[in-house]
Amino acid sequence: MEQIEHKYVEVNRLKLHVAVLGTGPKVVLFLHGLPETWYSWRHQMVAAAAAGYRSVAFDFRGYGLSQQPPEPEKASFDDLVVDIIGVMDSLGISKAFLVGKDFGALPAFQVAVVHPERVSGVITLGVPFTPPGACAIQMQLLPKASIFREPGRAEADFGRFDVKTVIRNIYILFCRSELQVASDDQEIMDLVDPSTPLPVWFTEEDLKVYSSLYENSGFHTDCAVKDPKITAPGPLIVGEKDYVLKSPRKEEYIKSKKVKEFMPNLEIMDLRIG
Repeated sequence: MEQIEHKYVEVNRLKLHVAVLGTGPKVVLFLHGLPETWYSWRHQMVAAAAAGYRSVAFDFRGYGLSQQPPEPEKASFDDLVVDIIGVMDSLGISKAFLVGKDFGALPAFQVAVVHPERVSGVITLGVPFTPPGACAIQMQLLPKASIFREPGRAEADFGRFDVKTVIRNIYILFCRSELQVASDDQEIMDLVDPSTPLPVWFTEEDLKVYSSLYENSGFHTDCAVKDPKITAPGPLIVGEKDYVLKSPRKEEYIKSKKVKEFMPNLEIMDLRIG
C-alpha cells in the first residue's frame, strides 16, 4: 500500500485527491460509493497494477480528502462525470476501464453514455445500468420512509451521531442481504443495535481510516441522476444475497436480462454462496 502515490489535481476549480499505482499502458479507474473513498479500492489497485494496468482511484468532490463544492446540496451526477473526465485529462489518460460500486456505478454509466470514446469497458458491483424512466419507477416503489427519497433527511439522521458511529452503523446495516428501510416513526440509524459487531471483512483499522476521511468531508454532497444506452463491454457482478436485489423489481430487471436492452455488451456474473 505504501507504493500508492497520492496527489491533488484541479478540476473545475476544485482540488480532488487522487491515488495512483502502476505504469501500464492500460488504465483502470476505480469509483467509490458511500460511505467510502479511494481507500475502498486499495487492494484492487494493487492487483490491477500487478496485472500490468495503471490503477487510479480518487475521492469524488466533497468526499474524503477532496475539496467540498461551494453548494454541495446542488451537486449532481453530471458533476461527478466532470470529475471523472477532469481526473483523466489531468493524468493524461485518454481511455480507461471504469470500475464502480454503489453510487460510483452511476457516473461510470453516464461517462460511458456521454463520452463513449473515453471508456474501454464498464465494470460494476451490484448496480445494473438503469435508464431514467425505469429508475424513476423504482424510486417511487421504495417505501416512503426511505431516507434517500427525502432531501435532507439522511443528513439530519446522520447529524445526531459522530462520524465514526455513522460509518459503523452503515456498514452493519448494509452488509446484510435484506433492504434496510426505517418505519414512519424511525430513522435509518435507529435500526442498528449498538452491540452488533462489525462485519468480519471490515476491521477497526478500516473504520478508523474512513472516519478520519469523513471527518474532513462530512456527509453533505448529494446527487441526482439521468440518462441511457451503453455500448462499452463489461460485467455486472452481483452476489446471491446482495441487498440491491431486494429493491423493487431490481432482481427481475437483472435476471430477465432486460438490463441488456440498455447495455447490450453486458456480462452478468452471479456470485453464489459456496
